[in-house]
Amino acid sequence: MSPHRPIIVVDDDSSMRTSIKRLLREHGFTVLLFDSAHALLDHGEHDNAACIIIDINLDGQSGVDLRRRLAEEGVTAPVIYITGNDSHANRSAAVESGCIAYLTKPFRAQSLMEPIQRAVSGAI
Repeated sequence: MSPHRPIIVVDDDSSMRTSIKRLLREHGFTVLLFDSAHALLDHGEHDNAACIIIDINLDGQSGVDLRRRLAEEGVTAPVIYITGNDSHANRSAAVESGCIAYLTKPFRAQSLMEPIQRAVSGAI
């Protein structure tokens, strides 16, 4: 685990952000939470993340568009998408944009921890 490289969570649902933060902290990770794409982009230090968890639908914004913007800025951190609105179009766009996992809410804690462990260990 890399306590110095944070896991970033971008989700407009505060209860989901809190739940993920608790889970990740229980596993020894440092976590940064953002409620929107704009908040993450304004923060500016996202290029040091060990992994980025992005909700597909961010209160009128697209998580996939956020991923593309980060990639354009040179951010290479692995991305995990989460969504409560699974569809073929969302899944296809997520895979096409580059992700290590696509999880539908609700998901098991282990379903999230497995790709995070791969990301932080460099096994992707």
